[in-house]
This record gives sequence, C-alpha cells and structure tokens, in this order.
Amino acid sequence: MSNRDDIVSKLKASGVTPTTQRVEIAQILFARPQHLSAEQILKMVNQESSSTASKATIYNTLGLFAKKGLVKEVIVDPSKVFYDSNVSKHFHFYNIDSGELTDIPADAIHIDKLPNLPQGTESSGLEVIVRIKNS
Repeated sequence: MSNRDDIVSKLKASGVTPTTQRVEIAQILFARPQHLSAEQILKMVNQESSSTASKATIYNTLGLFAKKGLVKEVIVDPSKVFYDSNVSKHFHFYNIDSGELTDIPADAIHIDKLPNLPQGTESSGLEVIVRIKNS
C-alpha cells in the first residue's frame, strides 16, 4: 500500500493526522511487509523526499504509529528496535550475525501454558524472538 490516498485514509482511520512527513514515512513502511529500523527509515525518507526529516520526527512518528497499532515495535535487544509493518499475530527469527529480522507464522510455534499472571494484571500480548546465528 504505497498509494498516497490509501495511506492518508489509513492514517485518518487510525486517528493520525496525515502530515506530509507522516505520509512519507507511512509510504515507506507500508510499501510491503518489512522490518525497518528508525535509522533505515530516516535514510530512506531523506533520500526519497524533497524535504528533510529529522531523527526526532522519525522516532516520534514511529512511536505514534506503534501506539495507534499501525506498526508493531519489535525490540530485539536494548539497542536494536525494528518497526514491523505486519501487525497480524506472528513471531520472529533474529539473526544476530546479519541483524536481519524475519517472520515466523503464528501457527509454527505452540505455547500450551503460560505462568499465572501477578494479581491485578492481564496479558497484553506475547512476543517470541528466536535468536539465530550463521553456522
């Protein structure tokens, strides 16, 4: 979905004001299912746009998109965060050698039981990241 009108509609439907920079960021994110870091998005936006986006704009927009459910924030380690345009239920392989994040279908992993949750809490999701390395 990289059609500008479709993206504007999607942003509005999620309660996001479609500013020029937000639309440009969304066009990159929603071009296809992918996992991108904020730095990759910053580079792509500034290469493909006639204007320049700041790092703060990129991070603020990605945070807003994640909050609104437009992208999934995948934290593979404290210094590496990906923004996943596929928000359906699924899990990930993270290759620690290449830094690549790839999808695992939800039905490929079976979790039969979770521990009892602390009193006064409820589950808000489950993330599985299988770390792999080249052999």
